[in-house]
Amino acid sequence: MNYIDPSAVLGSGVSVGHFSVIEKDVRIGSGAIIGNRVTIHEGTVIGENTTVADGAVLGKPPKPGKTSTVKLTGTLPPLELADDVTIGANCVVYRGAKIGSGTLIADLASVRENVEIGEAVIVGRGVTVENYVKIGTRTKIQSNSYITAYTTLEDHVFIAPCVTTTNDNFMGRTEERFDKIKGAYVKKGARVGGASIILPGITIEEETFVAAGALVTKDTEPKALIKGVPAKFVRSVDERELL
Repeated sequence: MNYIDPSAVLGSGVSVGHFSVIEKDVRIGSGAIIGNRVTIHEGTVIGENTTVADGAVLGKPPKPGKTSTVKLTGTLPPLELADDVTIGANCVVYRGAKIGSGTLIADLASVRENVEIGEAVIVGRGVTVENYVKIGTRTKIQSNSYITAYTTLEDHVFIAPCVTTTNDNFMGRTEERFDKIKGAYVKKGARVGGASIILPGITIEEETFVAAGALVTKDTEPKALIKGVPAKFVRSVDERELL
């Protein structure tokens, strides 16, 4: 048995599985498929032909911890999913996020508030996307990567599995840190290899290739291949590999 608030608007051909909850003022476009045990919170907007798998939670209102560096100010807009989005099983996508058309958010991923994700993006299984993140069109983030708050990934960026981005050089201590928290800025076409770590505030320039397992401690040059701990320049990226 489902609960669908009378104010919710469901387009033609919408399918809703068993034991799902659709709250006040939700709008679901035509042809959408909503799985079993899905919770869609108040005001969420879901585009046409979008698929939401079992156990997903959409439009969850955030509630930061008392010691969190990210504070809520004002009222968050509802979650917006464009057309042809796919949401995997047991994903949690918060209120205040905006997801572009054709994007896939795979099973067990988490997308926080104040996040903008472009069109045709892949957010892999178990990926965490924290607050105030921007992700460009056709970017791919593979399984179990961590995209910290205040990070920007431009278009056509590739993030391999288990990549970690960071934003706090003080690791949670001193009041000074609050004014200096900053994630990575990864520019168009850059590729970051598996299990790499990017330190706070680092800029990865266009078409940079970061080898697997690298520790990126300083800004890169465009079209540079870097590797090592700490990562160092090896050579320029082959012209055949550029976008």
